[in-house]
Amino acid sequence: MNKILVTGGAGFIGSAVVRHIISETADSVVVVDKLTYAGNLSSLTAVAQSDRFAFEQVDICDRQALDAVFARHQPNRVMHLAAESHVDRSIDGPAAFIETNIVGTYTLLEAARSWWNTLTPEKKAAFRFHHISTDEVYGDLHGSDDFFTETTPYAPSSPYSASKAGSDHLVRAWLRTYGLPTLVTNCSNNYGPYHFPEKLIPLAILNALAGKPLPVYGNGLQVRDWLYVEDHARALYRVLTTGIVGETYNIGGHNERKNIDVVRTVCALLEELVPQKPEGVAQYQDLITFVTDRPGHDVRYAIDAAKIERELGWTPEETFETGMRKTVQWYLANPSWWQQVLDGSYQGQRLGLQG
Repeated sequence: MNKILVTGGAGFIGSAVVRHIISETADSVVVVDKLTYAGNLSSLTAVAQSDRFAFEQVDICDRQALDAVFARHQPNRVMHLAAESHVDRSIDGPAAFIETNIVGTYTLLEAARSWWNTLTPEKKAAFRFHHISTDEVYGDLHGSDDFFTETTPYAPSSPYSASKAGSDHLVRAWLRTYGLPTLVTNCSNNYGPYHFPEKLIPLAILNALAGKPLPVYGNGLQVRDWLYVEDHARALYRVLTTGIVGETYNIGGHNERKNIDVVRTVCALLEELVPQKPEGVAQYQDLITFVTDRPGHDVRYAIDAAKIERELGWTPEETFETGMRKTVQWYLANPSWWQQVLDGSYQGQRLGLQG
C-alpha cells in the first residue's frame, strides 16, 4: 500500500483524485491544501471519515510546515495538484500565480527532496513525485490541425500557463540535477462534479438555472478538448503507480468542442431535465450572450493521448455526451454544495478583463 501526499486535494481535480484513491484502492491519502477560495472540504465529505484519509491545512510555500507534514506522515508518493488555475484570475492578479505555481512548486520539491534523502536506497527508488500540469503550456494550435504531444515545444500565452510551464521545468530539473524520481502529466480541460463555478460549464449551468446571461467569450469558436474529471483521476493514479520516472504523459478526453457548442449542450440538457424555466426565459439558449474576448485568448487546444493509452493502457470511459449529462445531473442534485460556494467571495462575476 502507498501513502500518497496530495497537494490541492480539496480542489476540483484534487478532490476527485482523493475520492478515487480512497474508494477504489487500498492506499492512504494525506491531503495538503491551503483552502483558498477554490478549496472546499465538502468536496471530500464522502471519504473524510476513512481511516486512510488525513488532512493538513498547509500552504505549499511554507517550507517548515511541509517538512513537518513529511516527517509526520512519511509518504512514499506525492501528487502535486495545488495551483492557482484560472486564466482570467491570472490576468487580473498574476502575482499569486507566480507565488503558488512557481515558488510553491520549488518549495514542495525541496521539502520532498529533503525527505527523500533520508530514505533507504530501496525506498528512495520506490518514491515518486508526480506533477500535474496543463496542456495550456503548449500555447495555441490556431490555424493547425495538429495535436499537442509530449514533445510539443512550450509556448504559454497567459500568466497562468507561463507559471505552470515554469513549474514543469522545475520538476524536470529536480530529476536531472538531484535524481528526485519525478513524472509530469499535462491534461486538457476538465469538467464534472464539484467544479468551482467560475469555469465555463458550471457557470453556464448555474447562470441558466438563475435566468442570468450565459457569457461566451468573443465569437465562441475557441476549441477545447474536454476531459471528465473522474476519467482524469483514474489516469493520474495510473501514471503515479505504473508510469516511468522521467516521462511525460498527456491526458485528453478525445472530445474537441467549440465553446459555443459546449454552452448549447448545457442548454439542451437543461431543456430536457429542467423544463420549468426561470420567469421570462423562453429557451435557455436565449440567455447566451457574446462578450468581449479574453486578452491573449488561445483559439484551439487538442491533446494527443496516444502515449498513455499505448504505454499505460488508459483511455477515458466517458464520452462528452455521457460526461456532460452526469455533470448537469450532479449540479441539479447538489444545490447545497454550489450554493455554499456562491455565498462566498465569488458570485459569478466576470474576471480577467485587465490587459
